[in-house]
Amino acid sequence: MLCRKNITILSCTTILLVAMMSFIKPDKKKKIIFFGDSITQMGIKPGGYITQLDSLIKKEGIDNYQLEGAGIGGNKVYDLYLRMDTDVLSKNPDIVFIYVGINDIWHKVTHGTGTDPDKYEVFYKAIIKKLTDRNIKVVLCTPTVIGERNDYSNQQDGELNMYSNIIRNIAQKQSIPVCDLRTVFVKYLQENNPTNQEKGILTTDRVHLNDKGNLMVAQQMWKLIKENR
Repeated sequence: MLCRKNITILSCTTILLVAMMSFIKPDKKKKIIFFGDSITQMGIKPGGYITQLDSLIKKEGIDNYQLEGAGIGGNKVYDLYLRMDTDVLSKNPDIVFIYVGINDIWHKVTHGTGTDPDKYEVFYKAIIKKLTDRNIKVVLCTPTVIGERNDYSNQQDGELNMYSNIIRNIAQKQSIPVCDLRTVFVKYLQENNPTNQEKGILTTDRVHLNDKGNLMVAQQMWKLIKENR
């Protein structure tokens, strides 16, 4: 009789635990959107920085991030501003990486367009405001390279440094984390491009990243995510 009583109590306890577990929802994954141009558009492909970042996260046994790319080739900062309601805000992200600037500079030479520094800053701040008004965490990324020569002889090195400083200053004034890809890439090329090649170290064509370049971006972003979670 006592044995049956104990079995009954055990069964009831088990049923109660199962019932309680059914009401416990798993932790919601944090959604991270990467907002940018063709580098980000390619980032979701095999070897891209978003794909490699996802692999880095999972290698550490972490599974609470959902990564999404929102990159369109040729985009400049005002393109991002114009499409952010549809491509970013409507998806209710927790974190947004803003990674734009290459075309704002590069297209001055290749297309006769581009974005002047003052307009770049205005649109960049407007993007940040729209995100922070929704309590979305923001991470800013400096642009990487337009040419890989390590002696500052690439045609648009000066402007890359100027626009990177705009981003750094915004980040400092608004206390926003910055993923300083420009600094990381320049340092790497100074140490690993002894023959001063124009491409082929971290890029395929002076701008778009190869697997190594994408991995460097992924590593820097993962480091920042861990520091600010």
